[in-house]
Amino acid sequence: MSLKGVEKDFKAEWGWTRFMLRGKMFCAFCGEDSDFTLITVKGEPDFNIHIRDMYPDAIIEGYYMNKVHWNSVYPDKGVPYELIRDMCGRGYDLVLHSLPKKTQKEITGE
Repeated sequence: MSLKGVEKDFKAEWGWTRFMLRGKMFCAFCGEDSDFTLITVKGEPDFNIHIRDMYPDAIIEGYYMNKVHWNSVYPDKGVPYELIRDMCGRGYDLVLHSLPKKTQKEITGE
């Protein structure tokens, strides 16, 4: 929520808390109120493969998402907080840079 322009909502049908930029999701938490907690994050395909290889038991292809562009993380399986934070920042940047230049400037204040 500290990133500029981030919107948060709860998608009841999915049970997901979603983080978006101008309506485009870059991160979601699944099952915050249950034993099943999963963080799903948008990412670059090569980076996604790389970190799945680094943490094969904790990072999987995106749960119910495009398997190339999304990863899902089990945060209780040893993935460093800094990496999860970096992944969220990368997802935010991907969505930000997919928006029109004018919208990007509105969000960043440039």
